[in-house]
Amino acid sequence: MSQSKSPTRPVWDPLIRIGHWTLVIAFFTAYLSGDDLFSIHKWAGYVVAGYVLVRIVWGVIGTRHARFTDFVRGPGAVIGYMRGLFSGNVKDYAGHNPAGGAMVVALLFSLLVTTSAGMALYAVEDNAGPLAGIVTEETFAPLASAFGEEGEHEGAEELLEGVHKAFVYITLTLIGLHLAGVVASSLAHKENLARAMVTGRKQVHEEA
Repeated sequence: MSQSKSPTRPVWDPLIRIGHWTLVIAFFTAYLSGDDLFSIHKWAGYVVAGYVLVRIVWGVIGTRHARFTDFVRGPGAVIGYMRGLFSGNVKDYAGHNPAGGAMVVALLFSLLVTTSAGMALYAVEDNAGPLAGIVTEETFAPLASAFGEEGEHEGAEELLEGVHKAFVYITLTLIGLHLAGVVASSLAHKENLARAMVTGRKQVHEEA
């Protein structure tokens, strides 16, 4: 006799789901293309930056579980959830759990810095892109001097390139932690969270 499947309910709206996978594709396209395929790198970066801005706005005015108020919690809640994962006594959450919510914020911030630094570097090097005429060598000259970079032009470029690359690797580290968290939470809750980001539906749990 076949067992009935656990009931599910809609949680993630289409903008969250489509945006999530678009972001994955765009970020790794930008990362793998690099300077060798700059046109692809540039446009993939624009897609990443565009979605990050849309996601921030949607985090304020979007559907219930997309809003920051639904999943951004304090350090105590994050630590408590992590302890629960290791102890086997973990609470269920309809939307993002506290650790997942913290990861969303960390990734959005890291991607925002990554793309902003990349566009600023493009403006300084080639006077092109959306920040051309807004961000110039003079903008970063005092900061570059403070870090001991020689020359106004070279100093600004090296500073921006350093920030851009550093946050690319910070983002990659966060992605690795995010994947580990998805696996751990999926096992703890006996639910495929990656599939939920495709279907938009999660198992019905009591609200935490």
